[in-house]
Amino acid sequence: MSLHWMHVTASYGLVLGGFLILGLATIFRHAAAKRRLAQLDPRAARRAQDTA
Repeated sequence: MSLHWMHVTASYGLVLGGFLILGLATIFRHAAAKRRLAQLDPRAARRAQDTA
């Protein structure tokens, strides 16, 4: 493998790793926002109990 292709492979790895990290951070941020919203809005918990 030439030096050029080593750099190309490393670049792809860094880009995919970066997108993976961004995706995981988004998932965790979304879950935290959902928990916080449930904590701040007691009506949502009551509505969930009424429909169940």
